[in-house]
Formats: sequence, C-alpha cells, structure tokens
Amino acid sequence: MTGLPADHRAPAWVVWHWSAALRGALLALPACVVLPHDPDAGVALALGVVPAAAVPLVPRRRGRLLVVAIGTLMGLSVLVGGLIAVSPWLAVPALMTCAFGASFLATRRPRARILLLLAVPLIGVGLSYPGLATAAPLALLFVAGSVYGWLVSLFWPETAPRRRVDPPPPNLAYGLWLALAAGLCAALGFALHLDHVGWPTAAALLVMRPGQAQLELRAIGRPVSVVAGALAAVALVSAHAPLWLLTVATAVALVAATATVGSRWYVMPAFTTFLVFLLLLGSDPSAAAGRFWERLGETVLGVAVAVVFGVVAPVLYERSTRRHRVFSPAVEDERGHG
Repeated sequence: MTGLPADHRAPAWVVWHWSAALRGALLALPACVVLPHDPDAGVALALGVVPAAAVPLVPRRRGRLLVVAIGTLMGLSVLVGGLIAVSPWLAVPALMTCAFGASFLATRRPRARILLLLAVPLIGVGLSYPGLATAAPLALLFVAGSVYGWLVSLFWPETAPRRRVDPPPPNLAYGLWLALAAGLCAALGFALHLDHVGWPTAAALLVMRPGQAQLELRAIGRPVSVVAGALAAVALVSAHAPLWLLTVATAVALVAATATVGSRWYVMPAFTTFLVFLLLLGSDPSAAAGRFWERLGETVLGVAVAVVFGVVAPVLYERSTRRHRVFSPAVEDERGHG
C-alpha cells in the first residue's frame, strides 16, 4: 500500500476533502434512491460502495480501475471466508495459512501488501457469512459497488501524481504473530458459538500492523469508532426514525467516509459499523441493545488479541531470547572449565 507523502509529514488526525465529499455523495445516490422504498436493499447498496469510498482518488484515469480491482479482491476474500466458515476445522488453519502466506509474500513483493492489509481481514469478515449462498451476495455487492465507484471517479479530472514512500515491509515474525492472532480469534469465535465469528477476527486482523505505533493507534481508534457508529445507528432505529431520515443519515455516512480517507485517526469503522447496524436492525429493532454489546465485546476481544500478539508477545519473546544470549556464553564457559 502507499505510504506517507515525500515530505514524510504525518496526516492530520481527521482530514476532510470537499472534492472527495462530493464523490461520496454520488456514491450514495443509488442507496438514496432505493432506501425509501426498500430500506434493507438501500443500506446493502450503501455497503457495496464502501470499497470505492475507502480508496483515495487515483490521479490518472487509467489507474482508477484500481478501485474495481480492490472491490473484486474484497468480494473474493469474503467469498473465501464464507466457504471455509462451514467447518471450524477448516477455517482456523486455512485463515492462519492465508495470514502467514500473505505476510511472506509482502516481505518480497511490495504489491502483495494489499493481500496482507486487506484480503486477509476480509477473509476474516467472511467467517460471519458461512456458505456460498450467504457470502456471495455481499461479494457481488462489493464488486458491483466498486464498478459504480470507478464510473463515478471518471468525472474527476486528472491531476499530477504525487510521490509516495512505501513503509518498511513486514518480517516473517510479524506473519507468525498475525497467523496466531487470527487463528485464536477464529477458534474462540467458533468455540463460543458467536453469531458473528468474523467480528473479533476482522478486528484483530485490521488492528495488527507491523509498526507498533500504528497498531497502538488502531487499538484505540477501532473500539471508539465502532461504539460511535453503533450508537448512532441504535439511536435512529430505537427512535423509529422515518425513512427520509435514514436515507439522509446513510448518505451522510458515505460522504463522511469518503471525505475523511487519509485521516490519521481510524475513523472508517464508525461509518461501516453504522451501515452494518442499520442493516442488522432493520428487521428487528428490538435487538438493538444486544447487538450493540455483542459488537462491542467482540471488537474488544479482537483488539485485545491484536495487542497481545502484536505488542506483548513479541516483546516477551525478544526479552527471553536476549536473556538466553546473555547467559549462554557463561553456561558454555562453565562447561568448558568443568
């Protein structure tokens, strides 16, 4: 994935780009047309364009097909997750293999980082949609939404490309810790019979990053953003908001998601959680409180696992190996004199 601009300045905590906001409004148009007549279908269309909303506008038009590639990758990843989710004995080792394999490829090919940072977490998301019939609709929505997002992007003029500096690649140790975190979350989800095994698994995979500073920032930002998005959706549904208000709120969520891409603070989960909750609670508003605590608890579980395997375990392992290196010569010397 792309790194910081050439001047290496960190982005603002929350950025807002008006041009991107306009693009977000156009992305929200199909959902806004459908939602007043069919709320579930309208919110589903909004979720479908999330890949297009999350990708910054590429300067050259010919490069904007990247949106379609990313949306297709997301759809295929969810589909893979759904297919392996039918059996916990298949899902856990398969997800661990994908996590380590993606990390291994990313150490050698910079372009493979998208598999590590996006495809593997979306496979985790797919664990909440077991079976082809359950996962395929979401996968197709991502593909169709990204195609629409690409068409929308063509209205924007080309700009001069900006130089980017890629971050350092991950190492194999990171891949091992990531695989262990993914496997533990998935195993716990299946063992505890969670309704959404993908929620803690995706949280762990999306929070874990090779750089400790980014991991720590995401470990704080994701729970806060999830709570904000969930509370907003619960408030609207519990108040029996009219369809016109739900339509406006959905449009605002997509506009804000698109306009704030590039923020240092991890804000995207607030908007995706808001849309997911609108879809989950549309047919059963009485489940709002239960869904909120379920989402919060599973997010905290995933984040905690990410912190353990991303920060605590590597530090303890490094200390133990350093202690071994310190005492080993003394032991050998003792043996030599014996």
